[in-house]
Amino acid sequence: MGGRLIGKRVLITQADAYMGSATEAVFAREGAEVIMDRRDLTQPGACEAAVQAAGHVDVLIGNLASPNFSGTPVTELGDDAWATCFDMMVHPLHRLCRAVLPQMIERRAGKIVVYGSAVAMRGLKTVAAYSAARSAQVGYVQSVGVEVAPHNVQVNLIAQNYVENPAYYPPELRAKETFQKSLARQVPLGRLAREEEDALFALFLASDEADFFVGQAIPFSGGWAQR
Repeated sequence: MGGRLIGKRVLITQADAYMGSATEAVFAREGAEVIMDRRDLTQPGACEAAVQAAGHVDVLIGNLASPNFSGTPVTELGDDAWATCFDMMVHPLHRLCRAVLPQMIERRAGKIVVYGSAVAMRGLKTVAAYSAARSAQVGYVQSVGVEVAPHNVQVNLIAQNYVENPAYYPPELRAKETFQKSLARQVPLGRLAREEEDALFALFLASDEADFFVGQAIPFSGGWAQR
């Protein structure tokens, strides 16, 4: 066992999906007490309830994503599909931060790490709602990050893409020759990142080693996005 998070209580949202399991494994290995919250954060009061149930939170991992992300031209993009991306990724982020930040500010210590997307940094066709919601996450983190930095609370975002996650890159997709060729063409590194690599980056941002990162959206995409 490592010790970079010994004595830290970590709340992971949507813990049974996306980066939840990989993050729990890495953080627990480093000594954290990990609280795996699995509730639907689109429901009224769910974000506030998650924080209240967790109690003392040293680190919040905003593991927020949406399966509704591609394939619809903007001229056919309906209000429901548009709203779903914001309901799942943007509104919960604010509610979680609003609920957890008072205790962090009072203690003058805390970390919030958001699993975002590099799609916010590069235009792609037919993902207008998803891109807009992911970009809203970036803007939110930048603003809140500088607002709470004087209280010794660090808020940052991992702008990821091409991470080996079954929700976005299921095994059957990865096995296709067309996907493999696209991967080699699109990603300078030529491969998907392992989930553990992503979680290790989150570990760094959540640790005391990353106290000088404030309101950053940091690409984690093998060179696909370089902003």
